[in-house]
Amino acid sequence: MEKEKIDRINELYRKSKAEGLSDAERKEQKILRQEYLELVRRNLRGQLNNIDIEEKDGTVVNLGEKYGKKKGN
Repeated sequence: MEKEKIDRINELYRKSKAEGLSDAERKEQKILRQEYLELVRRNLRGQLNNIDIEEKDGTVVNLGEKYGKKKGN
């Protein structure tokens, strides 16, 4: 996500706390938040494939495999 969009999210957040937002600004804020959350979700899903953990019984499990995604996919 471009820095400008993240800056705009922060700007709208500050304005909402200080003086409130217009209907158009609230709509823009909602769209930008959704885009940001989807980006975070995609990044987290990708990172799961790169994390191996050792479980209590001593087995090593890749988090991506544990939660339904095979390593390398």
